Amino acid sequence: MSIHGNAAFARDLIGYGANPPHPRWPGGARIAVNFVMNYEEGSEPSFMDNDGRSEVGLTEMAASPVPAGQRDLAAEGMFEYGVRVGFWRVMRLFAERRLPMTIFACALALERHPPAAAAIREAGHDICCHGWRWIEHFKLTREEEREHIRLAVESLTRSTGNRPLGWYCRYGPSVNTRALLAEEGGFLYDSDAYNDELPYWVLQDGKPVLVVPYSLVTNDAKFGRGPFSTADDYFTFLRDQFDMLYAEGATQPKMMSCGLHLRLIGHPARAVGLARFLDYIRGHEGVWVARRIEIAEHWRRTFPYQPGMEQMARVGP
Repeated sequence: MSIHGNAAFARDLIGYGANPPHPRWPGGARIAVNFVMNYEEGSEPSFMDNDGRSEVGLTEMAASPVPAGQRDLAAEGMFEYGVRVGFWRVMRLFAERRLPMTIFACALALERHPPAAAAIREAGHDICCHGWRWIEHFKLTREEEREHIRLAVESLTRSTGNRPLGWYCRYGPSVNTRALLAEEGGFLYDSDAYNDELPYWVLQDGKPVLVVPYSLVTNDAKFGRGPFSTADDYFTFLRDQFDMLYAEGATQPKMMSCGLHLRLIGHPARAVGLARFLDYIRGHEGVWVARRIEIAEHWRRTFPYQPGMEQMARVGP
């Protein structure tokens, strides 16, 4: 691992290149699979939170037909379905198979649903902070974002009994996010990256930061954007991704992130595709279904940061 690029072009287009490190996953696994429940419902933009609009992102509608300035009660109901019904269905699917998940938790959403917070604690799923609210961090000022991070950490600590150790923004971070996370000081990794299939180190203000990349590829958000129409579409796509990574894992094991949204995958006609995929990967040897914090801790133990390991980090203005 080495530094690539320069400060004038703060992007790394090279990464690990043709010879990525062998991750030495536990048990000699050929692939690490991480399932992520995006717990967002109840923290999205709404009139009740003085945002002046109703959020429709990743619902059954591409855009709201309700005139600007009015509450969209239909959209609100679709969000509510996610945590009234979808949450419990997804939790059952994983409990029945004794599989772990990572919860990308918007703090305010989980704070507003104590039964869900209790169920997550009891199941032993790990919490990765998905912000205080489900909003675009790149629209916040540096001071606003610092305050959102503080509120999120305090809220999730109250709701779950433990502070969050990982971080992931809605869609993408601001140019200040990683510096503010390093300033806060309590995170072991962030997932604000889509550029790799293995974790890697960057430097932020001279401090090493572990990045555990996420993915919008094997993500049920494509139900809301068109590519996935049926459970078969979803299952086939995830199966094909898994099969290639599993084959490559004979010599170059990688990780696969599967993002789940309760107001999408929580519906029966979609959840059946998730159940089918869970059963499919359980039929293979050498598969490590892991919590995200376990992947981060494994990487920190196996590849502890040493000067020269870092890849090029994005920097602020």
